[in-house]
Parts: sequence; structure tokens; C-alpha cells
Amino acid sequence: MTRGRVLDGIGTLARLGLAAVWLASGLIKALDPAQTYVAVRAYDVLPREAVAVVAGVLPWFELALGVLLLLGIGTRAVAWLSAGLLLVFVAGVTQAWARGLAIDCGCFGGGGAVAPGQTQYVQEIVRDAGFLLLAAWLIVRPGTLLAVETLLHRERDLVTTGSGVEGN
Repeated sequence: MTRGRVLDGIGTLARLGLAAVWLASGLIKALDPAQTYVAVRAYDVLPREAVAVVAGVLPWFELALGVLLLLGIGTRAVAWLSAGLLLVFVAGVTQAWARGLAIDCGCFGGGGAVAPGQTQYVQEIVRDAGFLLLAAWLIVRPGTLLAVETLLHRERDLVTTGSGVEGN
């Protein structure tokens, strides 16, 4: 097994892992839009109208990121979008912590006010930093196995070289 193939395997695990994160997070939020609204509002940084927009769009954006990563379409671009969203999440949790808010992040459902001793800011930031590492890997090395873009690239190379065209 070549070094490139091993790195492609690691990338595949990163891509599928990040896809699972977005699919789970987005689905949970999409199934409970009222709770998603409560979670977004708890951060106390957006006007009420913006809270409704963010709470309405976020689950579907996360689901779209997850589907694109699952299929392996636009992996590097989706990894950049993922990294950006994860940085927004880390910033949101950090500002809530710094301001003394007692909230659950709502990252995987739930969210909103909690008792002061029930916050898990450090765990949430460390978890998101781990997800950010997956995105960073895919930004640096987006090549993965079983990805639509890889298969299309391979097919294009075969056609370009003439080795994959019948009748040549």
C-alpha cells in the first residue's frame, strides 16, 4: 500500500467523520426547529429577526455540508465552509462563556439556558477543535477514496489519455 493511498484513507475517514457530524447535527436541529430557535437565541448576540433566520437556515446548511461531504463533492470547498462554521461556533461558545451566560450550545439538539454549574464550554470547544482538525485535513489534502469528485477526475483522465474510450 502506497503512502498516498494511506493518506487517501485517512482523508476518507476525515470526510466521512465530518459528514456524520453535519448530518447528525443538522437532522436533530431540523426535526426540532423550536428548540433550535431557543438554542440560537440563548447566545444573546443576534436580534430576534436574525435568530429566526439563523435557526431556520442552519439545520439545512449543516445537512447540505454533510451530504456534499458524504458524496465527496467539492470536498476542499466544503471543508473551508465547515471550518468557517466551526470557528463561528467556537466564537459563540467562547463569548457566551466570557459573558457569564449559562447555556448549552445546542450543537446536537437541546440548547438554551442551563444551571450555572451545568455548562460544558471546555468540552464543547475541544470537540469543535477536533472537528476543525478534520476540516483542516480536508483543506490541505482533499483527495479521498470513494468520492464522486475523485471518480469523475479519474474518468476524465481516462478519457483525456484515450485509454478509457472504447474504439481506440
